[in-house]
Amino acid sequence: MSTNCILCKEDGGQLIWRGDDARVVLIDDPDLPGYCRIIWNRHVAEMSDLSQVEREILMALVDVTEFAIRRVMHPQKINIASLGNQVPHLHWHVIPRFVDDPFFPGSIWSSKQRELSDTTRKARREAAKSLPDAIRSGIADLA
Repeated sequence: MSTNCILCKEDGGQLIWRGDDARVVLIDDPDLPGYCRIIWNRHVAEMSDLSQVEREILMALVDVTEFAIRRVMHPQKINIASLGNQVPHLHWHVIPRFVDDPFFPGSIWSSKQRELSDTTRKARREAAKSLPDAIRSGIADLA
């Protein structure tokens, strides 16, 4: 644990599931309903800091999260990224993307191209409420 690391101190979002090695959280971003992160519990910066078995565990969680987001949110595209430039604690972003989302076709860290309608935002936030159960079910199937 690093005392200066926000992901060592906090869950990093709404906790969906926590295991011995990693956790899955839902990010409360009004522009990107369904946006999740998979965060390694131990403070490491890179995938290469993990053993092969640990990498397989982490990527299985990324896969389960992607499948659940696709099944629940029905996005046109999924973005998966592991950057860590601002928070050098190993984590993966799994983001449902829609052609009408505020940042499309750029990354979610780009400038906004448009605003999401309130109706669309509300519908996607409502759909995202089903993600925790879908993700937990997918993780249970890994066992």
